[in-house]
Amino acid sequence: MAEGEEAAARGAAVDRSERPSGIFWVLALAAVIILIAVGVSLLPYDWGKVASFGILAVFAIVGMIAMFAWAMGIAHFGQSSIARNDLTKLITDESPEGILVTNKDGRIIYANEAYLALTGAMGEQDIRTVERAFTGDPDVSEATYRLAQAARAGQRLAEEFRIASAPPAGTASWYRVRVRPIERPSGAGETVWTVADITRERERQENVFQELQHAIDYLDHAPAGFFSADPSGEIVYLNATLAGWLDYDLAQFGTGGLTLADIAPGNAGALVVTQASEPGSVRTEIFDIDLRRRNGTIMPVRLFHKIAFAADGQPGPSRTLVIYRGPGGDVSEGLRAAEVRFARFFNNSPLAIATIDENARIVRTNAAFMRLFKESLNGDAPGHSLLEAVVERDREGLSKLTRLAMAGRGDIEPAEASLAGQGSRSARFWFAPVDRGENEKEAAIVYMIDTTEQRTLQEQFTQSQKMNAVGQLAGGVAHDFNNVLGVIMLAADSLLGSHKPGDPAFQDIMAIKSNANRAANLVRQLLAFSRRQTLRPQVLNLNDAMSDLSMLLRRLLGEKVALEVVHGRDLWPVKVDVNQFEQVVMNLTVNARDAMPDGGKVIIRTRNVPISEASALDRSELPPADYVTVEVEDNGSGIPPAVLDKIFEPFFTTKDVGKGTGLGLSTVYGIVKQTGGSILVHSVEGKGTIFQIFLPRLVEPAKAASAEADTVPGQPGSAPAKSKEMPDLTGRGRILLVEDEEALRALSARTLAARGFEVIEAGSGIEALQIIDEGEGEIDLVVSDVVMPEMDGPTLLKEMRKRQSKTRIIFVSGYAEEAFAKNMPEGEEFAFLPKPFSMKQLVEAVKSNMKP
Repeated sequence: MAEGEEAAARGAAVDRSERPSGIFWVLALAAVIILIAVGVSLLPYDWGKVASFGILAVFAIVGMIAMFAWAMGIAHFGQSSIARNDLTKLITDESPEGILVTNKDGRIIYANEAYLALTGAMGEQDIRTVERAFTGDPDVSEATYRLAQAARAGQRLAEEFRIASAPPAGTASWYRVRVRPIERPSGAGETVWTVADITRERERQENVFQELQHAIDYLDHAPAGFFSADPSGEIVYLNATLAGWLDYDLAQFGTGGLTLADIAPGNAGALVVTQASEPGSVRTEIFDIDLRRRNGTIMPVRLFHKIAFAADGQPGPSRTLVIYRGPGGDVSEGLRAAEVRFARFFNNSPLAIATIDENARIVRTNAAFMRLFKESLNGDAPGHSLLEAVVERDREGLSKLTRLAMAGRGDIEPAEASLAGQGSRSARFWFAPVDRGENEKEAAIVYMIDTTEQRTLQEQFTQSQKMNAVGQLAGGVAHDFNNVLGVIMLAADSLLGSHKPGDPAFQDIMAIKSNANRAANLVRQLLAFSRRQTLRPQVLNLNDAMSDLSMLLRRLLGEKVALEVVHGRDLWPVKVDVNQFEQVVMNLTVNARDAMPDGGKVIIRTRNVPISEASALDRSELPPADYVTVEVEDNGSGIPPAVLDKIFEPFFTTKDVGKGTGLGLSTVYGIVKQTGGSILVHSVEGKGTIFQIFLPRLVEPAKAASAEADTVPGQPGSAPAKSKEMPDLTGRGRILLVEDEEALRALSARTLAARGFEVIEAGSGIEALQIIDEGEGEIDLVVSDVVMPEMDGPTLLKEMRKRQSKTRIIFVSGYAEEAFAKNMPEGEEFAFLPKPFSMKQLVEAVKSNMKP
């Protein structure tokens, strides 16, 4: 049958939405009219005449209204309640897609001509629903089932499927079927089905895919390598040729994760990764570098690198052609083999190398240079001045060396400069002249190495040496001063015992004792700086300490300066000496007050600093660990950079004469370091200063607290034995007093003898051992200095124990107990009395450690 005959047989679109009115209503209307006529005929003539005219008038009015309604389209006659729109129906009838409308019972209401053609229906009697029209294939049945379920649920759905023998031609075809409900107030439940033949669309897609596959196949097996990388350096495409050269499996590469750093060793990757540039520009560069195979061997290549920049100047994915330059490779294009080798050495050198013109502008760079200066020059070195790579203060010195190189000088001394825009990073520069006959552009060669780490270590080493030297000096001076002060204080106590408050000399003796105590405080500050003072650490929550200290700090600050204390939540415990910690905070607060003579605000914060945050600070003096930090911030005048490196040195002060000893910050530094913490300073002139104290977190507070509670007086690390209040300071017993300072030994012996003790004096440890060996009576207690010539106190104790002596011992020293306790035998018991001491402290220590 011909195509025209088939179309004629099928006929036009099927529309069952129109239905004629029922005959019942026509008969009912006729019956009503007859009944009215009969009723009127039974009336009297006059009444019947009036009724007839009235009924005719009503019919006339109804008729006129119906005619107006029909003319305006408000009423329809001979149709169902579904309104008709001839234009819409014409568009639907002529649609190239098959359209089918069904009611809620699944009965077909409408089907256009395209639907009849797609389903092979020959007429209205042969029309079928989508479910019945596409059956037989299991895959198609599943799709039509899902569509039917969506139609029943009033949902939208689209499916695509292939039929091996589709009607009416019986050839393989692809169809796209959509289903959607008709939403209207009456809720009649109609559903629209749309069927489209997408066979040609699928064929076009398959053709495009095949062409793309062929293009990729050609690119993969091209005689040159090719890769593309995104701005972060991750490789997004790698052809098979380059993958084979590098010994990578393309299937494995498909999992991702390969970057430029994997295939470009050393600094070579810095050449390919490009920073932002001129918006909309395209850059093509040529590099001769080495790529790294998967087994670690290198492969010399030439890269033709192209990259386009977006409208905002950011680089897009690169497109890079790779030509193999190994033995037997192509070295044509005017490039000699020697030049290839030189380019490889140039780009793989660990030294940063650049050539500059007569205006110090960069002409050519290697990979190491790009890596070192990419932040200083925004990743785009050629065309920029070399002086732009260093900070302003170093440009003049570098400019002089540049002029010497331009003049042909060959004995130019190197110079060191800080890099611009890179914080504290620095580099050393060497300049060498170039024969201008070889290349008119290049006037000099510059070699550079990164000296940041070396410079930092050198500065830290120098500072450490200086601080250690000053600390040793301060500790030695403090030791000698303690002996002198001890004599003065004991002598003053002795004189006070023989002079009444009414004596003329009493006030002078009190002045001597008061100034001796002031001198002892200064000595303690020196010992704090040298980290040799005695600390009594205990487990502490810094929030509690700050709460107790805040009232005192407000009095120290006065009315002009406000204090704000910010407590960190869930603060970790630390182990510090409470008194020394309070001295640290008070010193910093007083310094903050003095930096704000016109008033201001001091903020003290406490918070936890986890190991991740401490590591991110990247400070060599702050090992990675968990810390609790105390910050003291002011908005004062700040500290000048030239002064900042000297603030922790003893006796250094910027205050006027008589207003400061210069020991405040050195004391703070020593206490923090002796506690095991660190202190950092951030200051900006005119804006203020922040001191940050980092104290190590106590990992086992419960255990530490228990250990502290269980310490026994006389053991290493324990607090000195606390004597109860004893008004009677007299006693009995034989005491061996070992002290190399004659005056202090004599006064101490006289003080103890006056209280009833028998005292035997020894000027050294060797002399003390001789007295013990002679055995002239039992010795109840040994009171010994720690630092003595010939034999120190700990060595004396070891020799005593070798002689089976169980005598108790009190060590006396101006240094911290921990300075010598670590040299004592494990488990050895001793007591400790710090210098300088008063007469009462000496007697109390002796009585509390004397055998009962």
